[in-house]
Amino acid sequence: MIGPMHDATALAESRRHAVRSIGWRQPLRWLALGWRDLSRCPVPGLVHGLALALFGAVLLVLARERFWLLAGAFSGFLLVAPVLATGLYAVSRALERGERATLGTALQCWIPRDHRTLVFGVLLSAAGTGWVITSASLITGWAGTEVRTPADFMRQVVLDHDSWLFEVWLLVGGVLAAPLFASSVVALPLLLDRRDGVLAAVLTSWRCVMVNPAPLALWAFLIMGLTALGMASLLLGLVVVLPWLAHASWHAYRDLVVDAPDAS
Repeated sequence: MIGPMHDATALAESRRHAVRSIGWRQPLRWLALGWRDLSRCPVPGLVHGLALALFGAVLLVLARERFWLLAGAFSGFLLVAPVLATGLYAVSRALERGERATLGTALQCWIPRDHRTLVFGVLLSAAGTGWVITSASLITGWAGTEVRTPADFMRQVVLDHDSWLFEVWLLVGGVLAAPLFASSVVALPLLLDRRDGVLAAVLTSWRCVMVNPAPLALWAFLIMGLTALGMASLLLGLVVVLPWLAHASWHAYRDLVVDAPDAS
């Protein structure tokens, strides 16, 4: 009975919020607002972006001769990046309120006094680890020869016309990523901004996707495209792209989630 009662409580908690229906071009506005926040208060974002890019560089160095592992590790890393950007949601919130925003505003979010973000981060990390293992298993098990370098990946996986490995790899990755995106699209900013439980935040995030499938599909595409450009620039672009997307994600949350008219 505890499980169903908990689910019912989380659903009721989620329904305290109304979900707006938005136009398909709204994600472009989120990017514009996110860029404005980054320009107004660049230091916290650039520090976060640099830290995440350096972490990506460490992954690259450690797995440079094991691209079968690196391909999954990078995509798994991107699954948990929203948790690492939690402080930037706080910066955008402060700017929205007309408050002074500094690097300290962002770093205060890492003081261990709220277990909800930690729980959500652990869940995303578990999902990311699962994808790393799945990706490595697919590439090492199905590739014709050992995949050690990016050139091997291009030749043995992407450009191998006699194999469906790349298509299967993309399909499995998409099947795993889609529910994670739906679960997290507004969950982390909501957890920062309100006292909702983790399950309630996830349910609210799913409601946003169900009400706005086309705009949020575009949002997912923009996130993937900009992140890919950042990675293609030897990770240097991630220094700007990741905080830009984090600030934009705050505005996505503010645009999509409002208090229900009958909320107490």
